[in-house]
Amino acid sequence: MNYKIGTIVKGKVTGIQPYGAFVSLDKETQGLVHISECKHGFVKNLNDVLQVGEEIEVMVIDVDEYTKKISLSMRSLEENVTFQYHHKKRKNRQDKAVKPGFQSIAKMLPKWIEEAKKDEKARNN
Repeated sequence: MNYKIGTIVKGKVTGIQPYGAFVSLDKETQGLVHISECKHGFVKNLNDVLQVGEEIEVMVIDVDEYTKKISLSMRSLEENVTFQYHHKKRKNRQDKAVKPGFQSIAKMLPKWIEEAKKDEKARNN
């Protein structure tokens, strides 16, 4: 069968590897669902998401005409995915007393050179 990008098809999981799952689309055609295309978010182990013999619905996301390899995605069929991350408030890492610029760098350069010389001397002893 001739599969086109964007086509939604049903297939049967025939094998699971650490990098993805092989899916039989028909008697002659097989595709791969890469681990990153199984679902949104992080997937540590594909065996937690899929089982060999399971019937799944996938979308064709790439067809290599030369090698005849078909890339499939389950993630593309998911809708309304929202992530709830707890973002830590970033601390302001910039010293407000120091105004950034080349003059600040020129002022600090002799001190940095001295520190580097001391560090080098300490490493050599």
